[in-house]
Amino acid sequence: MIVPRVVCITALDGYSLKGTLFLEESTASADRVAVFNAGAGISASYYRPFAIYLAEQGIPTLTYDYRGVGGSRPPKLRGFRASIEDWSEFDCGGAIRWLRENYPRAELTGIAHSVGTLLLGGAPNSSELRNLVMICPHTGYYGDYHPKLRIPMAMLWHGIMPAVSRVVGYFPARAFGLGEDLPLGIALQWAARRTPELAPHGHTRARAALDKCRALTADALVISFADDAFATESGTMRLLRLYPNLRTTYVRLSPPDLGAKHIGHFGFFRPEGRSGLWPRILAYILRDCRTLVHSSAVAAF
Repeated sequence: MIVPRVVCITALDGYSLKGTLFLEESTASADRVAVFNAGAGISASYYRPFAIYLAEQGIPTLTYDYRGVGGSRPPKLRGFRASIEDWSEFDCGGAIRWLRENYPRAELTGIAHSVGTLLLGGAPNSSELRNLVMICPHTGYYGDYHPKLRIPMAMLWHGIMPAVSRVVGYFPARAFGLGEDLPLGIALQWAARRTPELAPHGHTRARAALDKCRALTADALVISFADDAFATESGTMRLLRLYPNLRTTYVRLSPPDLGAKHIGHFGFFRPEGRSGLWPRILAYILRDCRTLVHSSAVAAF
């Protein structure tokens, strides 16, 4: 039986984050544990079924919300200060530290979705992660989106979002059907990025986070989907160039490969993934990536 345990995670700067540890009731210790990084503006609760699946296989899994989002949202979001660097350095760093303190001898796996794959590597203690699983990774640059989405997304992210955010004091994404509301600082940072450059001159914290990504050495499984309009192949490759020292297994699937009509950016986490996709992630976590590259498990992708 899976017991979801609500936990309080202290970010590296002292901010209190809400997390949930999913584990089997009978699990006293574990050889492998996982921390899950959500996509930007997506509540950790969205990934609950996948976390439960991993826990059922004997891998305690920690999910958490970044500051200002979901369970880590303050009573009043207007005037709340947060940056993308805070999410990566302090929040992700705090989640990794919490997991390490509670499982001092276990192998740590970092799992991330969407732009959460970028935040994961920027944590100051990301070297604690023995391997990574990156699902639909990209950097959030609109120029990498599917051509049909580039203009509407550019209008939304760089026109509507900053204008509305300055008036409201945060970006009310829920009102637009775009996931969780975003703190003002996060929304304006996102809106200001109109080029592939992630850390313009003078952005010392952003550059430090990217340096951590470049220095990270670990095995990594990267999964993307041909019908993903956000994490296109160019977007995924842009993200992977930020991690030159990963030992990467990159798998790109099309829906017909899995007998599906559509997968897109979020389809991996639908319940159907339990039989077709999730076991392959499990196989990677339980076995060394370099061995898995040559195994039938990878050939099946």
